[in-house]
Amino acid sequence: NTSSLFCSGSRSSKTFKPKKNIPEGSHQYELLKHAEATLGSGNLRMAVMLPEGEDLNEWVAVNTVDFFNQINMLYGTITDFCTEESCPVMSAGPKYEYHWADGTNIKKPIKCSAPKYIDYLMTWVQDQLDDETLFPSKIGVPFPKNFMSVAKTILKRLFRVYAHIYHQHFDPVIQLQEEAHLNTSFKHFIFFVQEFNLIDRRELAPLQELIEKLTSKDR
Repeated sequence: NTSSLFCSGSRSSKTFKPKKNIPEGSHQYELLKHAEATLGSGNLRMAVMLPEGEDLNEWVAVNTVDFFNQINMLYGTITDFCTEESCPVMSAGPKYEYHWADGTNIKKPIKCSAPKYIDYLMTWVQDQLDDETLFPSKIGVPFPKNFMSVAKTILKRLFRVYAHIYHQHFDPVIQLQEEAHLNTSFKHFIFFVQEFNLIDRRELAPLQELIEKLTSKDR
């Protein structure tokens, strides 16, 4: 898993939700290994590109699972700091507040604390990743027509967890010496969504300055 590449020295490997494993021996597992190998070379722009001859849906699926696992771990390290008291609303700085709706169980957006919002969000993502009709793990089973739009929604929501961590919990991240790990993970995420145009620029606004800083060195 990519996290071991980034944080072998990290003390905490607590995840917020159970890790989502890609079945060994599957083609997706091979793709994950390919992604890790190119990540290991340190060139993130190269690492996110679609490998030659591969299916874009499958590449997006594998990486989406990987980002879920990374964010799961990053958020897991700071859950003690993200409480009903410290974060009564889900925000990314003073200008951005998120209300939760998943369109099925909760149709009308509700205002809730950050830990509750992130719990809803990660549980919702987990349910999508576990849905074989959306994320088929068996070889030869086609991806559904709406796969890309679902993947975009997942990534848009995962971004909000990064945004919350950066805006509200950066001090504990520094104390835990997770800063390099968080930055590398987020930079990888941003390069990936930029490469395939998966998140609307407006959605990225809460971290716009950071994104420019992290990506300007790698033009």
